[in-house]
Amino acid sequence: MLDALLVIVGPTGVGKSEIAADLVQKIKGEIISADSRQVYKQMDIGTAKPSADLLMKAPHHLIDIVFPDEIFNVADFKSRAEAIIERIQAQDKLPILVGGSGLYIRAVIDGLFVGPGTDWSLRRRLKEREKSQGEGTLYRELEEIDPLASARLHPHDQRRIVRALEVYYLSGKTISSYQRESPGPLDKTVIIGLKRERQSLYRSIELRVDEMIKKGLIEEVKDLLARGYTEDLPSMQGLGYRQIVKYLKGKCSKEEAVRLIKRDTRRFARRQLNWFRRDDRIIWLDRDRFSSLSDLSDKIIRILTRQVPEAKFVLQVNERQRL
Repeated sequence: MLDALLVIVGPTGVGKSEIAADLVQKIKGEIISADSRQVYKQMDIGTAKPSADLLMKAPHHLIDIVFPDEIFNVADFKSRAEAIIERIQAQDKLPILVGGSGLYIRAVIDGLFVGPGTDWSLRRRLKEREKSQGEGTLYRELEEIDPLASARLHPHDQRRIVRALEVYYLSGKTISSYQRESPGPLDKTVIIGLKRERQSLYRSIELRVDEMIKKGLIEEVKDLLARGYTEDLPSMQGLGYRQIVKYLKGKCSKEEAVRLIKRDTRRFARRQLNWFRRDDRIIWLDRDRFSSLSDLSDKIIRILTRQVPEAKFVLQVNERQRL
């Protein structure tokens, strides 16, 4: 049984899915999506799900698995991903975990901390305080209590901010301290980080947002609201969705909504990079330095076979299939 795992991380817009799809044309492997938004059904454009053609070429696990009003968290992802990884490895294939959700990836490769349970009364009080004292109150509180955790979260990510505060008030320990106590990493895990020069990445992000609008992001959000999915759902708080809801409710113009999506996506990409750069296990590759996706995937294969020599036979199987 093969026990290797390949992980591909990086900021939004860097092309992780495309690289993974090219890889599985060359090696005997399967892709597992590590994206906290692509798990939701009916949310395709705003989550930048792989195209139908790409999914036909390279099927992905853990895409379209829950409805937008269902609860799905990092623990759910961890349990599902681990079961899929074990099945793929049992078939002597290489599982390829691909995505930009740092917490999801960390839960799989480093384990998930066991913190206090849920206190719905405390959560309600925290949310009421945010309403009465103004937007940003809870985030500023978290900055004082747990600067490390706050640096990893968007100021508008109320769900995770509330959870971090809940952990602290119930246990007296910060959520970041729990995370540092998590189990050691999986053996034979190779982590590749994809990056681009900042302006190149920003251009890619802005072009992708424009393409989302052309493909019908506004109509997608209208349809979700018509189906009864409210704007306060965690799924509807994602990039693209909350800004378009704001436009549909008359709180800003369409142009302003698009500008905000681009701005917030750039900021999100920076936070992703900051998160991943703290992990010195990651082998970084600059996508702009490779002339093609194929050259980049070949480079990843060379790194993989050097780091995990026993995985070579997985590559050789597909080499014979390609001849």
